Amino acid sequence: MTTADDTRTRILAAARELFAERGYAATSLADIAAAVGLTKTAVAYHFHPKDRLAAELLSPAADDMLALLGTGHESRDDFVEALVGFAVRYRSVIRLFMEDLAGDDSVSPVSPGSERAVIRTFRDEIFAKLVGDDPGPETRLKGWALLGALQWGTVKTMDLPEEQVRAAMLESCQAIWQDSPPSAPGG
Repeated sequence: MTTADDTRTRILAAARELFAERGYAATSLADIAAAVGLTKTAVAYHFHPKDRLAAELLSPAADDMLALLGTGHESRDDFVEALVGFAVRYRSVIRLFMEDLAGDDSVSPVSPGSERAVIRTFRDEIFAKLVGDDPGPETRLKGWALLGALQWGTVKTMDLPEEQVRAAMLESCQAIWQDSPPSAPGG
């Protein structure tokens, strides 16, 4: 007999896969229902509106992001390595996390306290930890380049093994800072 917890787990797994493959906006509750062999009504019973699915998928990533931001790293390189590990570990939700919900600040304003606002806060805190309190133009550019590399490098390589992606992303991110003097993250 299938329990409600089993059904929720199957729905979440299907949603995670479809969101990573198609994106949040392009995936409907009907698509998720078809993937798990349920009706749309059955999926909506567990997760309505669709935002509840996104919130539940993002919750573990958000908890780990808080831990990452709260951990003192000895150097920027240590922080970058931890950040790459986070991005690769959660690449199945990175598309939702960065692409669909975050958006460009100038074209998609958000309500305070919304999921988009929370995600943008995480993004801005990661950026601040990378570049420090008063970064110069070159450091700002390198910070955004690193975040962009992580976003697209994880979203567009879902078909590659996790360890291969982690190694290549770490090498790429370290290369971005190659000519920058070493510093403690956030400073």
